Amino acid sequence: MRKLLDFFDRRKYEVLLAALLQHLFIGVFISDHANYRDIIWPINMFLLGLACTGIFMGKNKWKGWVKNVLFIVVVLLPIGISFVEDVKLYFDILNVIYVLFFCFIFYEVVQFLIKPSYIDSDVISAAACGYFLLIEISVFLLQFMIYNNPNSFHGIDMHDNASVYMDLVYFSSVSMTSIGFGDIVPTAHNTKLVASILGISGHFYTVVLVGIIISKFTSRK
Repeated sequence: MRKLLDFFDRRKYEVLLAALLQHLFIGVFISDHANYRDIIWPINMFLLGLACTGIFMGKNKWKGWVKNVLFIVVVLLPIGISFVEDVKLYFDILNVIYVLFFCFIFYEVVQFLIKPSYIDSDVISAAACGYFLLIEISVFLLQFMIYNNPNSFHGIDMHDNASVYMDLVYFSSVSMTSIGFGDIVPTAHNTKLVASILGISGHFYTVVLVGIIISKFTSRK
């Protein structure tokens, strides 16, 4: 057990990166959306929540307490989806808590990126984690908005929760990378503004990240 915890501590950013990738893009291999919602997604959230706990190893007590509470909530919420599929308030709470959870993790990742004056695999993995965490935040923020106004987007598949989630992962990814295919379009003023913020955030994170990495190389030299 001790060896597993040591490995988890040494490779926490690689573990988090793998968990984020499988959470966001495992839909590539899933065709049954009902099983995805009821089985795969709860397992995904458990693995992602577990991976996120590694970020807080050695942190102070209040961060550990917040981490424990958020971990319990984010793991339990997906389990109830199949039972309360039509309860809008449940999805509102779920989306808000997930936004807070991923913002909390993103803050910790950025704090790590700023501090060390060196470049290693942890820094590279943490940098990638930050980008995917921004996508996670965007997805659940937009999901909150679309459940409150289904007409706020054109091109989103509204047949089930899994379709909405995967379409928003796609939209957030192409928006933050400024690809913008145009097949999914925000139609309400608030979703248009949020989509604009997503594009700006993606570029800003990239520019700042490049600056951080260059400064680390320079200081090391």
